[in-house]
Amino acid sequence: MGKDHTSVRPWRQITRRTSRKIWVGNVPVGGDAPITVQSMTNTDTRDVAATIAQIRELEIAGADIVRVSCPDEESSLALKHIVPEVTVPVVADIHFHYKRAIEAAQNGASCLRINPGNIGSDERVRDVIKAAKDYNCSIRIGVNAGSLERDLLEKYGEPCPDAMVESAMRHIQILEDKDFYNFKISCKASDVFMAVAAYMQLAERCDYPLHLGITEAGGLRTGTVKSAIGIGNLLWAGIGDTIRVSLSADPVEEVKVGFDILKSLGLRHRGVNVISCPSCARQQFEVIKTVEELEKRLEHITTPITLSVIGCVVNGPGEALMTDIGLTGGGRGTHQIYLDGDTSHRLMEGDEGIVDHLVKMVEERAALIKAQEDTQKDAA
Repeated sequence: MGKDHTSVRPWRQITRRTSRKIWVGNVPVGGDAPITVQSMTNTDTRDVAATIAQIRELEIAGADIVRVSCPDEESSLALKHIVPEVTVPVVADIHFHYKRAIEAAQNGASCLRINPGNIGSDERVRDVIKAAKDYNCSIRIGVNAGSLERDLLEKYGEPCPDAMVESAMRHIQILEDKDFYNFKISCKASDVFMAVAAYMQLAERCDYPLHLGITEAGGLRTGTVKSAIGIGNLLWAGIGDTIRVSLSADPVEEVKVGFDILKSLGLRHRGVNVISCPSCARQQFEVIKTVEELEKRLEHITTPITLSVIGCVVNGPGEALMTDIGLTGGGRGTHQIYLDGDTSHRLMEGDEGIVDHLVKMVEERAALIKAQEDTQKDAA
C-alpha cells in the first residue's frame, strides 16, 4: 500500500558480517536472523514476582531476550518459577561459580553468560558444558575490560583491545576443545574506542555471533549517546548480531534506545519512527510539545510506520515525500497532511487537535497493515 519508503539505496546499504547462527531458546541469533535487542533485570532474582513483572514490562517494550543475574543458589533456583511465566528467552548471568550455571540450565535458562576460564577446573567446565548440551542452552562468552585475567593485564600493562581479544580467543578455545559451538561472544568496555577496536578485531578472528554493548555506559542521556556511537559504528560496519544498551536507568529505556539505534540504521523497524524538526521562529504550531505528546501517545504501536512532523513549509513537504504520514505547518492555522508522500487534506486549528488527529491516522494505518498481514498469512 502506498509508496515504498524503506527501499534500500546503494548509499544506505549495510553488508552484515557472515556469522554462524545459534539459538537462544526460540530466538535465532546470527546468520540471517534479525539483530535482536536485549536488556537485563535489576530486581532481586530471588523476588520471583518482581522479576516476572519486570520481564513482562521488557516484553511489552519489545525485548527479544532478557538476562537475569544468578549470584547465589536461591537465584538460580528461582528460574524454575520465573521462566514458565514469561515468553522471552531468559539468559542466566553467572560469575565464577560453576554450580550456578548448572542449576540455571536445569531450571529453564535458555543461555548461560559465563567466562569458561573463570569457573574453575577442566572438570567443572566439562560439567557446565554437559548441562548446556543436556538442557539445550547456548552460552555467551562475556569478556569485559574491567575483569580481564591477571596474566593478560601483566602482559599488556592495562586493559586494551588486544588483551580483550586474546581473552575471548582463550575462552573460545576452551569451548571448542570440549566440542561445544553453540555460543556467542561479547567484548565490552566502557571506553567506546576500546570496545569498538576489540569488536572489530574479534570480527576478523572468528565467525561466531557477536553480542554488542558499551558496558557501564552511564545514565539515560550520556549512556544513550555513548552506546549510539559505539554500537552504531559497529552495526554500520556490518558487525553485530544482538545488542544490549547498558544504562543506569529503567531497563525498558535500554530496549527503546536499542530499537532506536537499529531503526536509525534501517536494520530493524518497530513502532513509529517520528521525523521532526527542532523548531524555530518559522514554526506554525508548537513542534516540541506536539512531538512529546505524540511519542507518548504512540508508544503502544509496534507496526513500523514513519511520521514526519515539521513546523513549516521549508522542509515539511520534502520530508513528507519519504514518510507514511506527514504534517507540515501552514499559515493562518491551516496545516497540510500527507499520506505516502502525497497531499491528502488540510487540518484547521479549529478542527480536531493535531495530536489527536495524527494519533488516529497512525492507529488506522497500523490496523490496516495488520489486517493485510493477517490476510496474507491466511492465504499462505
